[in-house]
This record gives sequence, structure tokens and C-alpha cells, in this order.
Amino acid sequence: MDFRQLETFVSVVKLKSFSKAAETLYITQPTVSNHISSLEKELNTILVNRTNKNLTLTNAGTLLYKHALDIINKRDNALFSLNQFKGKIEGILEISSSTIPEQYFLPELLISFNRIYPDVQYCLNKFDTNQVIDNILSGKIDFGIVGAKKQSKQLKYIEIMDDTIILAAPVEGVYKNISSISLDKLLDFPIILREEGSGTRNMVERSLGKCNISIEDLNVVAYIENTETIKQCVKKGLGVTFISEKAIVSEVKNNTIKTIVIEDVEFKRKFYFVYHKNRGLSPLAETFKKFVSSDQKPTY
Repeated sequence: MDFRQLETFVSVVKLKSFSKAAETLYITQPTVSNHISSLEKELNTILVNRTNKNLTLTNAGTLLYKHALDIINKRDNALFSLNQFKGKIEGILEISSSTIPEQYFLPELLISFNRIYPDVQYCLNKFDTNQVIDNILSGKIDFGIVGAKKQSKQLKYIEIMDDTIILAAPVEGVYKNISSISLDKLLDFPIILREEGSGTRNMVERSLGKCNISIEDLNVVAYIENTETIKQCVKKGLGVTFISEKAIVSEVKNNTIKTIVIEDVEFKRKFYFVYHKNRGLSPLAETFKKFVSSDQKPTY
């Protein structure tokens, strides 16, 4: 058993494909197959079910995968410590994030981190909050940045930033002279919502639920995933929307979108760095975790 075989095995599991693992590792697909077969021969067990249309692990494969992640991370920690001793920290930092942090929090954060570690490269992946968390639990990714918690004994959350969700509306038309509304009045407004699984939507559902209002009670005219598309729809008068105040700073400043206060209810949340508490982070990811939870990160 060597590191190349374990890295190939981990890549196959994460990508659920021999061919995609070959592309990612810059090796041929037969080489990937040989690495997996060599592992199985050495361990005298089957690791991967090859008969199913979708690649799955055997029980032995699931067990090895957990240890393989730890072995590779320990190897990387050793190399990282040596590079740190030599005064150089480098590598590719893969960051998975939900929409609002990815668009309005990460850019400035990465600039600050890059000033300290200029040799680090970044790979950003955007998912909704539920997808980020599910990918961490399944071992596809090491950590993520999300706008809502999903309770699990396997996860650890670190608070990194506060956020407020506001009601955004067109500046003209029937909304022109409205600065605040009651919850009852909200039910009459055409509303644009984020997709299911979004941290913003989850938070809005919880807050309204405390006031005995469900999504079904709202006059929803559209479910849209993309934040920029939502903002354009609001500007054109399709409806109002719940959105992070960080996402419409320039629009409010330029008077192309306005905010409306909903009386007797507050939509506040936190953003979190989330990771699997029973699985070690790579050394670079651990360095990033310490950075985002320290006073070194930018304030918002």
C-alpha cells in the first residue's frame, strides 16, 4: 500500500468515477483501475462495487476510506510542517460555500489570507447550505462556509460573521411610500424566494414559523437560486424578497432597491465555518480555519 494508491482510492470515492479520478490526478484510467486492484489484492478484500451503475463502496471500502483520509492528511501535515519550518506555505485550498458567503464574504477574506500566504491557490465551489453539509458528512469535502446550521453530532460549527436578512422591494410603484409593514400585510405581497436548501430560506422559514406563518401562507411568485437574478427581478417589479443586507448594499446606496421593515420580527443569523469533528482537516485547511476564526480576518 502506498500513498499514490490511497490518493487514487480517495479520489475515486469522492468523484464516484474512475474516469473523473483519472482526469483529476492526471493519470490514465487503466492506472486508476490498477491502483484500486492492487489495493484490493494487498488487502485481500473488495473495496469497490463494480456491478452497479453508480459506483459504491463495500463495507471494507467504507472502512478504508476513513483511514485513508486520515493517513493522507497526516502525510500532508508532515510536509506542511516542514514547509512552514522553511518559511513557505503553499498548496491548493478548496473552499465550498453557500451563495451569500461566496459572493459577499469570501473575496475580501481571500485577499486578507493571500497577504499572509501568497503562495496558496484557491478553488471555490458554490453549493447551497444543505449541499455543503451533506458533502462534508459524505467525505467529499473537508469543510465549508454556510449560513445555517444542520444539527449533527458529527459536525463542528465556528461562528465567523453576523448577518441580517431584510425585505427588499422595488423603489417605485405600490412600494414607493412604504417603509414598514405588519406581518399580516406581508401575506399580500408577491414574494420571490430562494430555492429549498438555501440558508437564507431556511432562516426565513424558522423566523416566520415562530410567528405561526409558513411558506404556504405566502404569495410566492417565483423560486430563484441566483441572487443577482433575484435582485434584477425585484428591480423590475416582479415582487419583494428576503435577502442578506450585504447583497444589496450598492443597490440601496444607488436607490435601485429599497428595504421595508417588517414589524415585530427580526431576521438575524450567523455564518459558520463547518467541518467534520471526527475527521482531521488538511494542514492548509486547518490554517484557514484558524484564520477565519481569528482577529486577523476582515470585519464586515
